[in-house]
Amino acid sequence: MVRDEAVIGCLGVLVIGTRGADGPGEVLVRLRGGTEAFLAWSDDPLPEGAPVLVIDSRGPREVDVIDWADPLDG
Repeated sequence: MVRDEAVIGCLGVLVIGTRGADGPGEVLVRLRGGTEAFLAWSDDPLPEGAPVLVIDSRGPREVDVIDWADPLDG
C-alpha cells in the first residue's frame, strides 16, 4: 500500500456523506495546485457538505477524516 502523505492535514468538503462503519463517502481536497477527490472514511457518519480534516491516508485514493466545523459558525 502506498500512502499519500501530502493529503494528511488538509481540509476538505464532503460531496457524499460518510456512513461511519457502514461505508465511505467522498471528499474534495485542495491539493497540489488543484482539487482532488478521495474516498473518505470516518468513525461516525458525516453529512454531505460537512467540512472535514484529513487525519490519515489509507492508500493512494482513500483517507480517514474527522468533522472540522468552524467554531465561529455557531
